[in-house]
Amino acid sequence: MFKKRETRFVEILKESYSSGLLSILVDRETGVHYVHTWASTGGSGLTPLLDENGKVVVKKPE
Repeated sequence: MFKKRETRFVEILKESYSSGLLSILVDRETGVHYVHTWASTGGSGLTPLLDENGKVVVKKPE
């Protein structure tokens, strides 16, 4: 009756630090990788992940 919908983003890495969390998210539709950070002090951020040449990392998850 109901079709299960896949989430658009998949988390491929998660690391915890004394002051917060860092994770890598991948957009299943575009393949763009994002870095998400969360600080225990209340801040967070999201930005595209760049390779060594400054280009956005694009690789669809398997």
